[in-house]
Amino acid sequence: MRASRFFISTLKDAPSDAEIVSHQLMMRAGMIKRLGSGIYTYMPMGLRVIRKVEAIVREEMNQAAAIELLMPLVQPAELWQETGRWDKMGAELMRVKDRHGREYAIQPTSEEVITDVVRTEIKSYRQLPLNFYHIQTKFRDERRPRFGLMRGREFTMKDAYSFDRDLAGMQASYKVMFDAYTRIFTRFGLKFRAVAADNGAIGGSGSHEFHVIAHTGEDALVYCPTSDYAANMEAAEALALTGERPAATEELSKAATPDTVKCETVAALLGIDLARTVKTIALTAETEKDGKITKQHFMLLLRGDHELNEIKVGKVAGLANHRFTTEEELLEVYGSIPGYLGPIGTQLPVTVVADRTVDKMSDFVCGANDAGFHYTGANWGRDLPEAAIVADLRNVVAGDASPDGKGVLAIERGIEVGHVFQLGTAYSESMKATFLDENGKPAPLQMGCYGIGITRILGAAIEQNFDDKGIIWPASIAPFEVVLCPMGMDRSELVKEQTEQLYAALQGAGVDVILDDRGQRPGAMFADWELIGVPHRVVIGERGLKEGKLEYQGRRDTEATGVAPSDIVAFIQAKMAQ
Repeated sequence: MRASRFFISTLKDAPSDAEIVSHQLMMRAGMIKRLGSGIYTYMPMGLRVIRKVEAIVREEMNQAAAIELLMPLVQPAELWQETGRWDKMGAELMRVKDRHGREYAIQPTSEEVITDVVRTEIKSYRQLPLNFYHIQTKFRDERRPRFGLMRGREFTMKDAYSFDRDLAGMQASYKVMFDAYTRIFTRFGLKFRAVAADNGAIGGSGSHEFHVIAHTGEDALVYCPTSDYAANMEAAEALALTGERPAATEELSKAATPDTVKCETVAALLGIDLARTVKTIALTAETEKDGKITKQHFMLLLRGDHELNEIKVGKVAGLANHRFTTEEELLEVYGSIPGYLGPIGTQLPVTVVADRTVDKMSDFVCGANDAGFHYTGANWGRDLPEAAIVADLRNVVAGDASPDGKGVLAIERGIEVGHVFQLGTAYSESMKATFLDENGKPAPLQMGCYGIGITRILGAAIEQNFDDKGIIWPASIAPFEVVLCPMGMDRSELVKEQTEQLYAALQGAGVDVILDDRGQRPGAMFADWELIGVPHRVVIGERGLKEGKLEYQGRRDTEATGVAPSDIVAFIQAKMAQ
């Protein structure tokens, strides 16, 4: 490719609405152009990266025996209504009507469509296993699109769906896809981690997320450096911090704590460690039967220095559909205002749910259900009944014991770019997707689901690989592998001849090379390619040629290296192989 025949449009400064590094650099490098909120045009430079990402994904999916098809962007509402997701997806699902008033969804994912395909095509166990995938535009109506391609509304995703006759087969297909994803992200040249995750709105029984490691990542990843344990913060198990509960050593006492509604201020006022306090979160769950609404009030108890994990809360019996208790209800149930709630002396019955660590505490401080007062020296069994439910409610912190018993936990930040799910029969049962087994009896298909955010890879790769000059692409997904920068090519026959020879030689060797023949000044030319992030640069100048050398510089190198023209192709190939 010659730069004069390509489209290069770089900016000195990023637009004011570009909030994070990847968004700023992609805009400055001319890779994307904003069309609307969360909607971007992929410019030629950015599209080259996308196509390379897609090529790696296709190769590995095909190698894993997945079969490519292409499902429509617009999907009938009836399919989504069969699974209940028409309502469950909420406002993120973009709904449209055609001229006849029929409702459709602009797909955010394709579980319903692929299940519909398979239920009409698969009849016998002899046709299984199967795995279909496609690379297609998706749309999710994000409430607040931001961060460029990291959280846009329109994006490109690879989603695959496996179908098996039984649980063992589904788990085997899941393992095949997990291994394929590991190869994909390794080939991308990115530092990544696979972690156990919550299934969320997709449903199913188990899943793993693939995260690109970056300090700007939105997700906290929990792992044990001395074992294989890894999970995202939502799914990471938090063990109790003590073994047996210590015996009580203090008497229950009611202490005046005016204007101290937070555990931090209570601990400071009483002169105690924050870890001796217990905070109360009041939740209410409502159920409706025969037009009558019944409320059940829950009190969650968490150590004062710990954070509540809302995903874990939703898995506690009775709390799948909960809300925060209103202030009016707080007065009715506890007789108190927020900040002074506690498990001792509630006005109405409540279900106490204690975090594992709180269940092992003694002589703790908690609200007294009386504005301006807290109890000190509170103890289970003596001052309040044992908790009705003991559950894992909190986020882990660095230094906690690993759940596998093989060390302690560490935390790093990551950007989710892939997710694999064991769906089981969540979709096949609701959509009546069955096959005939060996005995001629119908059985529901066991499904798996596997997604990669194709366009999100670009943002994640940049967040992991950049400096003050611009992007540093891994070679496998860079828009070009090598850029040739001739000095005065229009004025020097020697430079022109050597440049054309090298350009042809690299093309002949299968190298994705661009020749910058725009005639720009060296400073501007170098700045463009450092911003764009091409991994390898060769400068061809008359002075260097007369000295018998070309100047090679890798994108991460601080200095150029002189290389003889006769050795440069082999030299570059060796660098690319590193």
